Amino acid sequence: MKTVLSVVGARPNFMKIAPIDRALRPYARDLQHQICHTGQHYDEKMSKVFFSDLGLPAPDFHLGVGSGSHAEQTARIMVEFEKVALADRPDLVLVVGDVNSTVACSLVAAKLQIPVGHVEAGLRSWDRTMPEEINRIVTDSLADYLFVTEQSGLDNLSREGVAPEKVHFVGNVMIDSLAQHLEKAQSSEILKTLNLTPGTYVVVTLHRPSNVDSFEGLQGTVNLLNTLASHRRVIFPVHPRTLKSLEQLGLRSKFSSNITTLEPVGYIDFLALIEHADLILTDSGGIQEESTYLGVQCVTLRPNTERPITVSMGTNHLVGVNMEHALEVCLKILGGEKKQGTVPPLWDGKSAERIAAILHASLAGNGKASSS
Repeated sequence: MKTVLSVVGARPNFMKIAPIDRALRPYARDLQHQICHTGQHYDEKMSKVFFSDLGLPAPDFHLGVGSGSHAEQTARIMVEFEKVALADRPDLVLVVGDVNSTVACSLVAAKLQIPVGHVEAGLRSWDRTMPEEINRIVTDSLADYLFVTEQSGLDNLSREGVAPEKVHFVGNVMIDSLAQHLEKAQSSEILKTLNLTPGTYVVVTLHRPSNVDSFEGLQGTVNLLNTLASHRRVIFPVHPRTLKSLEQLGLRSKFSSNITTLEPVGYIDFLALIEHADLILTDSGGIQEESTYLGVQCVTLRPNTERPITVSMGTNHLVGVNMEHALEVCLKILGGEKKQGTVPPLWDGKSAERIAAILHASLAGNGKASSS
């Protein structure tokens, strides 16, 4: 019996591990799947509710590291995860995405000569001011299995000299979760609760430092939302980081009455919100992908994206952080100038099945995976 230990720490990780957990169940005779929750997102609305929404089993290990600076958080995760890895000795550590938990646990596993699998490998924004970019680069350099979501990932890893036999183009497990839960989202009561009519509102999610950490940046964001609110109802589930900034900078009371702010909502309710939105305004990575699959217009308040296929094939509009330009694009979309997108290759809801088959063939078929 071989053991795969998957790491989750932040909200997007749960959506990526849930389909992998399901896909590994048919191989239960050969592979034991365990989950370690680092506690990087410790708010119940950002974490616990996602386990219940996604049908994830309770984690086998919970590190409870909480918040802190990047260095503090990464260090705490490494210290606590090392204890788990030494005691449990998994045959492979599976990490997803680009959060601090991803890079911290990859470092620990690599130094203990435990093979690492990275789901969502090869994505690059080419912006090293983003902590996530550093996490992606370091994790990919340590990984033995690099599971890629889109063509740019294949191109980037090839350019960086990663051995081709380590790289697997499997598609997007985030889309697996979305496809799995779309029907369930139809029974969500959130539109009724908020008195929303499909196609008549804008959903907003913002949490990146450039948009929410400074007074100038956050004030520009608030002004943009207030202008949008004169054209459409705006629904804004507020990330804990953003809420803290709004309160500290004295901007929480500056919203238009046509902006509804919410605590972070569960996965099923959020799917229902974005599926029926006229427009999504975000700085999130995963929402760019979800909106592309759903065919919903998305405006991304960032100067770059590590998911370029959402722009070249999908319905994502990358507008930078100039709020005047962002507003211009948003108003054109609301006026009917919408991009026609297509779903990228292998975003078919079966990515986790491909990953599970590869892991089973390698770990159970040929013995322990070799570490690089």
